[in-house]
Amino acid sequence: MPDTPKTGPTEQSVDAFLAQVEPPQRQDGITLRQFFEDVTGYEAVLWGSSLIGFGSYHYRYASGREGDSFYVGFSPRKTNLVLYLALGEDAVSERLLASLGTY
Repeated sequence: MPDTPKTGPTEQSVDAFLAQVEPPQRQDGITLRQFFEDVTGYEAVLWGSSLIGFGSYHYRYASGREGDSFYVGFSPRKTNLVLYLALGEDAVSERLLASLGTY
């Protein structure tokens, strides 16, 4: 049986999660949440214990592993703010990733 993903959407409050984050990541998280909700049209959902995701899709690899993930998201970590983007395997995605630098 393929591995089961460990992180999934929860019913936990995004507001409560952000309230416990230390500054300055707290304000960055509040700003990013509003930005992603405005841009994507999806409401923020807490995935696992520390990922805030917007929208969702189902994936399946050739190996048989499958699961669900969010289109875009972030995690306000102690030292850095981490952004997550779902990109396809195409020339446009490759060009965009190359322009990001280290990722």
